[in-house]
Amino acid sequence: MDHYSSTTSADVRQRQPPIAVLPIGSFEQHGDYLPLATDTAVAVAIARQLATTYNVLELPAITISCSHEHAGWPGTVSISHITLSSIITDIASSLVAQGIHRLALVSGHGGNYVLSNITQETNASRPASMTLFPTHKDWERAREAAGLASNAHDDMHAGELEVSILAATWPDAVQPGAYTADHTATERSMLLVHGMAAYTASGVIGQPSAATIAKGNVILTSLTELFADHLAALRIART
Repeated sequence: MDHYSSTTSADVRQRQPPIAVLPIGSFEQHGDYLPLATDTAVAVAIARQLATTYNVLELPAITISCSHEHAGWPGTVSISHITLSSIITDIASSLVAQGIHRLALVSGHGGNYVLSNITQETNASRPASMTLFPTHKDWERAREAAGLASNAHDDMHAGELEVSILAATWPDAVQPGAYTADHTATERSMLLVHGMAAYTASGVIGQPSAATIAKGNVILTSLTELFADHLAALRIART
């Protein structure tokens, strides 16, 4: 997958997008059959879809974030929540300086809990200026639209949803063994204490065997439609 937009300064000058979208992924294990960059690929796929439908400035992705729960696996790299917050704050300030006062954080990694705090804090000082997308409800509605066999809790990591999106957008990244790597771990009450390694030896928690290209396409289409609610919350007219 190409993680970079071909947008030029001339494009931005002509379109004058009222909002920028910032994909935020991670560089963490996704079992033995999906890339470390899976969450970044998911976030970029969503942002790319939004850019084909709405007048937004698609920014390059933040590719390393807070993946401390995956620290037991080779290749996983993390930054602190303080660093991630500073990066996003700096980006938002840079956008404001050039007249783009609204920013959508497009998250592909559920472990970035700090994104909710950043969004709330930003809106407290600059009302209706930042949104975090997709929300849990957005993901639920997209899952329902695509007819996923699993739910969000059981399909937590490298499962049906992520493999479906990758299959639809970056099929070469899905190695054959991904579709037979199902693992169940519904009770994960001490995840913040012990990390993922306490609940899965493979790094997978979910049902990748149920993933399909068609489901991935419907998920992305559904999320694109749901983004209109976020534009309305930021008082941006859908164009």
